[in-house]
Order: sequence, then C-alpha cells, then structure tokens
Amino acid sequence: MLTRKQHELLMFIHERIKETGVSPSFDEMKEALDLASKSGIHRLITALEERGFLRRLPHRARALEVVKLPQQATTAAPPKGRAPFKPQLVEASAAMPVAANDTRDLPILGRIAAGTPIEAIQQERDRLPVPEAILGAGEHFVLEIAGDSMINAGILDGDFVVIRKTDNANSGDIVVALVNGEEATLKRLRKKGASIALEAANPAYETRIFGPDQVSVQGRLVGLIRRYH
Repeated sequence: MLTRKQHELLMFIHERIKETGVSPSFDEMKEALDLASKSGIHRLITALEERGFLRRLPHRARALEVVKLPQQATTAAPPKGRAPFKPQLVEASAAMPVAANDTRDLPILGRIAAGTPIEAIQQERDRLPVPEAILGAGEHFVLEIAGDSMINAGILDGDFVVIRKTDNANSGDIVVALVNGEEATLKRLRKKGASIALEAANPAYETRIFGPDQVSVQGRLVGLIRRYH
C-alpha cells in the first residue's frame, strides 16, 4: 500500500515520462507535490524503489523508470491538475473530404517555431477546415509547425496546430507564447514563482526562463492536424 504522496509522485513521474519521454526534475516533482524541499522527494523515490514501483537507471541524469503501477492508478487523478495535454490528432487526406457542416474554416496565420523562436504570428495566409469536434467554444486559429522541439509531445515539423485564443494559461499548458513582443514559439509553459519558463518536449533544447513582462500568451493548443499526401 502506498501513501498518498508516494502515489501522487509515482503517477506524476509516470505521466511525465509517457508525455515527454523524460522523467521530471526534482524541482518539478517538488513543485507538483507542494513539498518544501527536495529531500522529501528523495525519501519518496527511495520508498517507491524499495517497494518495487520505481527503478533508477545508472549513469544517466534524471533517469527514472516506472516498473509497475498500483491497481488504483487507472482511476486516480494526477496531482495538482497536471494531467498531460494530449492534442487531438486529425489525419487529413485530400482523398477523404469531411462534410462541410462538420467542419469550421479557420485561418492559417503562418508558421511558428517549435525550436529556436522565429517570426511572430503573421496575417492570414490560407484557411483550413477543422472538425468541430476538436474545437468547442471560443475563437481559434491554425499555425504550421517549424522545428522539432515538441516531438516528444507528438508535435512534428509540418504539423498544423489548432489554437484557442486566450491570454491565460495554466502551468503545464502548451501555448503560443510571444517573447519580447516579436518572437513567437510553441512551448509548454511553466510558472516558477515570478518567472515564466518555456519548456521544450525534446531534451536537445534547453528550457528558457523569462520575466513575467517578457512573455505574453497568445493562445492554448487544443488540437493537431497532420496531412498525408
């Protein structure tokens, strides 16, 4: 039987590895469980190792492997609302048209970097029919992905991401962020005290830290369209 904190930590590690392919840092685990110090995380990990739920992989930083999950894991909620975002993927083909009344034409506003930030969001260059099922309420737009920094979140170069316009986001959301008013990028947003971190889903890219006045959220990812020709 696991304690509540042990269970929360195990599920947080499991969901993060499933989402990004990389186990979370000790700082992220500490923040997720609202613990005052990393020593509490060390104790929880040791207890999970002793019970056969976790294994540390030697000679690798941030390397934890979930060996098994408790039976209640399938119904338990991850801690602090940190369920990983799973974009709804629509595989589009010119040979498989969708009924017009089941779609909404959204503007494609240009390309956005999932890598080193490039240009800011541009004016409408085209329109794309998007299934109503993935939209919901609110105003939406589409951007084409350039780069590979979000590949472990299932977002590939050349994909089209569907964005719901908003200037608010929770820590852990994948957002369109405008940096210093001129660079647009798609990243996972993390709130760290007064700072904002833009986190890649590819270990080849570093997390970038900004002051709150340097980053403005333009929208939140709600869906993904991948075209096959």
